[in-house]
Amino acid sequence: MRSESSCIFGILFLRSAYFGGEVIILKINWKTLIFFVAIPLLVGGVASLISRESMAMFDRLTKPPLAPPGWLFPLVWTILYTFMGLASYLVFTSQKDQNEIKLALQIYTLQLAFNFFWTILFFNFELYFFAFFWLLALLALLILTTILFYKVSKPAAYLMIPYIIWVILAAYLNLGIALLN
Repeated sequence: MRSESSCIFGILFLRSAYFGGEVIILKINWKTLIFFVAIPLLVGGVASLISRESMAMFDRLTKPPLAPPGWLFPLVWTILYTFMGLASYLVFTSQKDQNEIKLALQIYTLQLAFNFFWTILFFNFELYFFAFFWLLALLALLILTTILFYKVSKPAAYLMIPYIIWVILAAYLNLGIALLN
């Protein structure tokens, strides 16, 4: 038996007055929502565990201008992984074409795998140039994911935009580190 409750969400799922002014009542399956949010958080957590010494190593590197402080990364990634989970939940629970949903979630899963392995390539193996090109592939997959999410759920796509921006910043940092170290 599903555990669902009825809640009014405007801001959280980006369906406020900005999208037409109506109040949207969504049925939330909390178990499914928690599952979908937990997936990217677990992927990030496992990658972080595998790369335990990453922030100490990152602090020692020569970084390009505009590099954020090391303490900011875990905070930002936690937020981004949560947004990814919310976005994937919105796509999964959409009433759109099942083939579009399936394709969107497959590409999402692939980009999440690329995200996971980038951490290992960069921090554990210190393959900075290879990691940069891996990150460009991740960015391409991320943009494709966002486009596919948009076809299924516009709010899901909007939740991916901060991730795209952060990966662009990460690509800049990655290339800068590759060139400077």
